[in-house]
Amino acid sequence: MKVFLGIDTSSYTTSMCLLGEDGEIKADERIILQVASGARGLRQSEALFQHVQNMPEVTARIGQALQGDELVSIGVTIKPRPSEDSYMPVFLPGSALAESIGHLLSIPCHKLTHQESHIWSGIASAQGPYASDFLAIHLSGGTTEMTLVGRDEKTNRLRVDLLGSTLDLHAGQFVDRLGVKLGLPFPAGPSLEKLAHKSEDTVSVPTFHRAGKVSFSGPLTALEKMVGNASPPVLAKACFESIGRTLVKWIRWAEGQSSSRDLLIVGGVAANKIIRSYLLQKLPNWDLFFAAPAYSVDNAYGAAFFSALSSGFLSTDPAKGG
Repeated sequence: MKVFLGIDTSSYTTSMCLLGEDGEIKADERIILQVASGARGLRQSEALFQHVQNMPEVTARIGQALQGDELVSIGVTIKPRPSEDSYMPVFLPGSALAESIGHLLSIPCHKLTHQESHIWSGIASAQGPYASDFLAIHLSGGTTEMTLVGRDEKTNRLRVDLLGSTLDLHAGQFVDRLGVKLGLPFPAGPSLEKLAHKSEDTVSVPTFHRAGKVSFSGPLTALEKMVGNASPPVLAKACFESIGRTLVKWIRWAEGQSSSRDLLIVGGVAANKIIRSYLLQKLPNWDLFFAAPAYSVDNAYGAAFFSALSSGFLSTDPAKGG
């Protein structure tokens, strides 16, 4: 079988994915980077060093799944987003490995950005949107952006135009900082969601959107002031509900910016079931596409999928079974 390798070395996860020509994932290997207890993140140098340490183990796992197959091409993320000034050192280990393998085996190495990879993994796992133009929201610890995405149907390159962003904290930072304040491990998203599902009650905190700009510093400050007076499950639920309310304001604003009503939501925060349920309830006039939870968080599926598309395999046309 012909297969395609995806590589992504983000700020918190070393990821590789092996995708078959039939569109099925043959292997999906990830190692989450280690963050000290009580810390709110990693410096770029620390994350880069851990990626270098993780590469042999993740490559060995992928190698076991590769036996007997023909590796056709590689897709690798090389920077955070598709803009000239976008750069982060953490993407260097993955890029160097991909190019080295490409030269060694004389196979193509298709480069894309981390944001594009998230969009492609979202399209692949959510089975859409297939339109040539659609909106996408990327919610993570390092990105909170509303974008208008255009897809070149011949080259499969994505044009990602920024419509809106955050004024301060990213959605993932909001979640992580509240989680750490409540004594949860970093990154706090999964633990905070488990906590939130234990509560039927919530508290209301102010949310902010103005002309495409959102803010999460106000809700975080309000909830941090309640620590010790309200139960952790109540505060956890209020956190995700406030994100949901902010997103609804943001998306309704976007109705005046584009005629498209197809919206793809990706990124680690987008895996949250409370947020998804709230958006589906409040936005019946939108066609919402959510990346599968396992492919909302950082992964290399999108890079592998893009590589297969770029090599002339698979399709984003539902009529062709892509």
